[in-house]
Amino acid sequence: MISLIVQNAMNEQIKNELFSAYLYLSMAAFFEEKNLPGFAHWMRVQAQEEQEHALKFFDFIHDRGGKITLLPIEQPKAEWKSALDAFNDAYEHEQLVTGMINKIYETALEQKDYPSQIMLQWFIDEQVEEEKNASDIVEQLKRIEERGTAILMLDHELGKRSEG
Repeated sequence: MISLIVQNAMNEQIKNELFSAYLYLSMAAFFEEKNLPGFAHWMRVQAQEEQEHALKFFDFIHDRGGKITLLPIEQPKAEWKSALDAFNDAYEHEQLVTGMINKIYETALEQKDYPSQIMLQWFIDEQVEEEKNASDIVEQLKRIEERGTAILMLDHELGKRSEG
């Protein structure tokens, strides 16, 4: 059975992952309004991944005989100055999530909860990828400096992101 301390931390992370999905959907809406469907698509795929992450925690708690507690999700930001501003926020958010995952891992270590440590290793690896993906786009946007043609080329490229 999962310890109450780890269970509570994971329930909090379900909320955090769903907030992440909500944030990325908000960014998708922003990009749709700016007529950048590729950017919007990228964010929608990202939102879907975050929902899957929440369900991974949900299923793990359930599989270990724990209790799922769904906590309230706050409203995300809805406006950004530019594509670069939005992706900077996405990158900073992924760094924040990495810290959250690391904290849960530390809690699992303290509780000697070995199954949780193993499951959380997947999230630790995933966060390396999440941060890199956002950081790469931030760097591309910095080079572009939002010149019309170049941003449309990047929009086209981001629209090719596959789901899952």
